[in-house]
Amino acid sequence: MARLHSCAPMEPCLLALDTSTERMALALLWPGGSLAHVEAGGAAASGRLIPAAIGLLAQAGLSMQQLDAIAFGAGPGAFTGLRTACAVAQGLAFGIGQPVLPLDSLMLVAEDALGQAGGADALRAAHGPLWVAMDARMDEVYAAAYAMVDGRWQVRVAPALYALDALSRCWEIEPPAMVAGSAIAAFGDRLPVGSARTWPVEHHRGEALARLARRAWAPGLAIDPALALPLYLRDKVALTTEERAVRAAARA
Repeated sequence: MARLHSCAPMEPCLLALDTSTERMALALLWPGGSLAHVEAGGAAASGRLIPAAIGLLAQAGLSMQQLDAIAFGAGPGAFTGLRTACAVAQGLAFGIGQPVLPLDSLMLVAEDALGQAGGADALRAAHGPLWVAMDARMDEVYAAAYAMVDGRWQVRVAPALYALDALSRCWEIEPPAMVAGSAIAAFGDRLPVGSARTWPVEHHRGEALARLARRAWAPGLAIDPALALPLYLRDKVALTTEERAVRAAARA
C-alpha cells in the first residue's frame, strides 16, 4: 500500500487506539512530540473513540491526512472493545489511504510495567520473562510472557486464555520472576505469584501505547487495513446457568 502525506521518512506520525480493557487509551506521536489520553471505556468507547482521536490531532495541530498509520490494540481483551478499535482503525486508515499497525494488547501492559520498573536493565535483573496476566472474567486469565531484548519485546509465551487453576499450576511448577496486570488484584491468593516482582496497576497506559506503536512501526509491521483482525481467544463470552452452577461448585 502506498504511503501518503508522510511527516518524515524515518520519524512517523502515528495515531494509536486501544479499547481492549475498561479504559480507553489513545496516543498520537509525530517527529518531536507525542500526546496521550486515557478515559473510561467499556460501552462508551464506541461513541467516544473518534471524537477523542480528533481532539488529539487538533491539540497537536495535525490533520488526519498527515498520519503514516493507525495503530490499534488487536487483543486479547474485551470482545466488544476489540471490535471497536479494529473497526475504527480500519475506517480511518481506509479514509487516508494508509496502513494499520496491529498491537498486542498484553504487550501494552508489559510496556507500562517496563516504565514503572525503570527500564530494560531493571527487567533483565529479574532473570526471567515478564508475565502479563489480565482478568478475563469467568475465572479465566489472558496471559503471555515477554522479554526485552536489544530494545524490542520478544514473545516468550504467546498470548492465551487460561483457566485460573491451569495458570496457577503452571506458575507453581515454574514460578514467575515478574508479573503485571489486573489478574493480580482480581484473584489475589488464588493466583500464586510467589516472590515475583509485581505491577498490578497500570500507571501510564497512554504513554505506553505511544512507545509500543513506535516499536511496532520500526520493523515495518504495518499491514493493509483490509487484513486487520482482532485477536479473539475466547469463543464463548457467557456461561449458561448450569455451567455457572458447576463452576461455582468446583470452586467451593
